[in-house]
Amino acid sequence: MSIKDSLVKKLGINKGVMALSIARMADAMGNSILFILIPLYVAKLPKEHFAFAVPVLVGLLISLFGFITSIFQPIMGAISDKLNKRKSLIQVGLGLIGLSTLFFMFAENFTHLLILRTLQGIGVAVTIPASLSLMTAITAKETRGGSMGVFSTFRMIGFAIGPVIGGYLQVHYSFDAAFYLGAGLIFASMLFVQIWVEEIKIDVPEKVTKRLKVFDLSLYGSGILTAALATFVMACCFSMVTTLENEFNARLEMTAIGFSIAFSMLMVGRLIFQVPLGHFSDKWGRKPFILGGLVLMALTTIVLGEVQTMSQLVIVRLLQGVAAAGVAAPAFALAADLSKTGGEGRQMSVVTMGFGLGIAVGPMLAGLLAVFYFELPFLVIGIASLFGAWIVYQHMPETVNSDSTIFNYSRQSAD
Repeated sequence: MSIKDSLVKKLGINKGVMALSIARMADAMGNSILFILIPLYVAKLPKEHFAFAVPVLVGLLISLFGFITSIFQPIMGAISDKLNKRKSLIQVGLGLIGLSTLFFMFAENFTHLLILRTLQGIGVAVTIPASLSLMTAITAKETRGGSMGVFSTFRMIGFAIGPVIGGYLQVHYSFDAAFYLGAGLIFASMLFVQIWVEEIKIDVPEKVTKRLKVFDLSLYGSGILTAALATFVMACCFSMVTTLENEFNARLEMTAIGFSIAFSMLMVGRLIFQVPLGHFSDKWGRKPFILGGLVLMALTTIVLGEVQTMSQLVIVRLLQGVAAAGVAAPAFALAADLSKTGGEGRQMSVVTMGFGLGIAVGPMLAGLLAVFYFELPFLVIGIASLFGAWIVYQHMPETVNSDSTIFNYSRQSAD
């Protein structure tokens, strides 16, 4: 066996994983262009009926997306389990995200932005549970951490490139040019899914589908809930800087391009460490990497409020990327290890719901607390994140033995 074949086998890379990963990369690139544009766009448009400071409005707009995504994901996860047609749901979600991104260029006031972000949130809520449920079906437990690492890495490539492209297009061309490209990339991901991804129907006993409930408490044990908490803490910490783009630019004398470069360094950190840490979690356990990532994420969040130069911001965001790499793939792999046949969509959606809530809460708190003084949101969220890490330490189970074998968590039917 060649080195290449050995690496592919160890990381659990197959045709389905690569197809979903590449499609997710194009989608992430198109969607992340908005991360840099939203604070600038909010400052530009009229604020009819919303007499608040710009950071508060930016936080509201970004948080709305997270809340909508979180509310709808369990519902869409249940629909995914019920219909057993995950590819079709992925396409519906991507289409909604692409159209709403394109229509940003027609927005005339803040209310229009709220409507479009709501539609984007629903689109993401449709797409993510179906994608992760499909990933669970096509990966093996023994290499799932590596497979999830590959999936997350391609996604991060898109997230790393998108903000830089968005900042460049806004500075040198226009907002509309960035919206065109963002929507085009999302539509391209639909094409990739259509061509490369096969519809896989999971063999679920009929009695399970008949008794399917959106909120089945038997599916949500301590492992699933603490994995969701871990992704919540992670997302809350790294997303909060988006709300304060204008403040960072003024404090550090940067343009949108400078901020986009610093913002994307988190993705660079994840790109470098995501696959190795995901693979190592297959060998040495999920929990140590998740805990280490959470502690590092909390500490770097506190430090973010103290940066004085762009280079310092770049370094701290890079470290946050390393922390996120330690949390993301192992947390999703742990949830997949614990998933029950027929309940994959609902169980994985709880973990992604945690991520969505983090995307919502982080920017919202940052906007509200920064009104008092700039460093406050970083202190509050950083300290709260350390408490979250303690809860994970106390209650998260381990699904991997120290001798590199998976614990015998049998995937029972969700009945």
